[in-house]
Amino acid sequence: MAAPAEQTRQGPYYLDKVSIAEESEDDYQYEEVPADDQWSLTEGEENLEAAVKAMCEQTGDMLTVAQGPTSARQLLSHKPEVVDDFIRNFLIKMGMGKTMDCFQTECTHNQLLDNEIRSVQRERDNYRQAAFRAAETLVKLQKERDFHRMQHKRVVQEKNRLIEDIRRLKKHYASYEPTVRQLNDKCQAALKQKMLVSLERDRAVSQITGLEATLRNLQSGREVPPQGAPSSQWPAREGSVPHRRPKCSPDREPRQHVEGVAPYDPAKDPTKHTASKHPRDSEFPVDTRVNPYLSHAKGQSAHVSKASGFRLTNSLKASDLPVSSLAMHPRKQIIVTASDDRLWKMWGFPNGEIIMTGEGHSDWLSGCCFHPDGSKLATSSGDTTVRVWDFSKAECMLTLEGHTHAVWGCSFHSCGDFVASCSMDNTSKVWDLNSQRCRFTLHGHVDSVNSITFLPFSNTLLTSSADKTLSLWDARTGLCGQTFYGHLHSCNHAAFNLLGDTIVSCDSYGGVKLWDVRKVAVMLSVDTGPHPANQATFSPSGRTVAIASNDGSVKLLDLASSEVSSLVGHEDAVQSVIFDHKGEYLLSGGSDGKMLIWS
Repeated sequence: MAAPAEQTRQGPYYLDKVSIAEESEDDYQYEEVPADDQWSLTEGEENLEAAVKAMCEQTGDMLTVAQGPTSARQLLSHKPEVVDDFIRNFLIKMGMGKTMDCFQTECTHNQLLDNEIRSVQRERDNYRQAAFRAAETLVKLQKERDFHRMQHKRVVQEKNRLIEDIRRLKKHYASYEPTVRQLNDKCQAALKQKMLVSLERDRAVSQITGLEATLRNLQSGREVPPQGAPSSQWPAREGSVPHRRPKCSPDREPRQHVEGVAPYDPAKDPTKHTASKHPRDSEFPVDTRVNPYLSHAKGQSAHVSKASGFRLTNSLKASDLPVSSLAMHPRKQIIVTASDDRLWKMWGFPNGEIIMTGEGHSDWLSGCCFHPDGSKLATSSGDTTVRVWDFSKAECMLTLEGHTHAVWGCSFHSCGDFVASCSMDNTSKVWDLNSQRCRFTLHGHVDSVNSITFLPFSNTLLTSSADKTLSLWDARTGLCGQTFYGHLHSCNHAAFNLLGDTIVSCDSYGGVKLWDVRKVAVMLSVDTGPHPANQATFSPSGRTVAIASNDGSVKLLDLASSEVSSLVGHEDAVQSVIFDHKGEYLLSGGSDGKMLIWS
């Protein structure tokens, strides 16, 4: 038993004997602790460190506890649980309440510290693993960086090599330009020489024909009138009886040969078609007729050609699909529209009343053209056919089949017996309406032929092609007489002026060129791009060119000043433009299905 507090203040006391009751519930066998007179604890010294020190001294432990609280915690952290239980039981038996509380607090604190240490160790291990992974990622990124750096250096070297190659090729190409220019000049000179030779040949053929006729007349006893005098002005001799030549076939007609001059043979005349002839084939008219529109063109007033004078006066909804082509009646204020809905419609303008509608093609319509007398209409379509419509019967009178791809356009000859068509199959065809067959197929273009038109009152055809060239053809022979080079992109359309001495053409990048037919040279180049120019046409006065642009506007080019103005009204690309006969109205059709009338 412990002594009272007043006895404790007088001096230390000694424990004589400590025993544990046998009825203890613990199965542990406690050893008897002998009393030690040297071991004692004062009340003020009841703490964990003192108890541990006392126990160490009592059990004979040679380790000192003079190292302080840190050494005590290290010892406690490695004590088995049995020792903890023993200390608790000992303190309870001894009645050391404060020491017991301190012991419990220290144990709890040690457990918390142990848990924190284990948590910190786990975090350290996690950080160590993260550091290892980061180090591996860094090494990987460094390797990738080195690889991409090498790739970049290689690409830079290849780029420099390509730049050097391009520079060398440009220099090499520049060295060829003079040669190409010289060859082009030679080609143009050869073509001109060819045309001159052809004219000389025709002149020689006509002279030979005249000489043969003269010889036949001399042999028949008739006097020959002087050259250039009409036979009606040459008086007949008195008493002479006109001699009638017996009818005979041309093949059996007797021919007299002049020494040194070959007789005329129609089979060798290139202006005559040597292929098998159809009994209903039409004959091409002579190429010496005068264009009656020339006086009309010269009489055009100056104010009509001003581009700034046109204003939108009427808008007609011609179709729900794009309007691809417009055609003007040769004499009346009537216009025909062809559209992608497979229909053509005839309108009166400027009022805009609809007159007639035609249906029959199985695909979109691409072009249309009036017969010279205004009684018929030719239409071209994506179904590879050309149809001719008779207005008096209100039906299709003829379907021309022969192209293998879509037909882009058509044009009537001024005599009305022939119609020409151009197609995506790289060819153009001349059709005879009387024999209803193809007379000639024009081969020469190496890409789609996008437009075709006859020179008014002539047998000359003009075509434009996606191979960037224009060509003039003789419709009587199907041969190409001249080719115009200069466009850098696909030619979409080409047209003559009324005089027939100038051609306007446009391409898929908005380039517009005017060509001198006689000199085969460019007179003017204008850039209206970058949007494609779909069609170009002259005003009747020949002073203004209207261009259908893909940007939704109609461009007007004043040839006197080379200035370009725009008429804005369509909501989509403009596909076709055309002037009326007096030049007072300009009509345009677009992909928005509208036909606009400008005046």
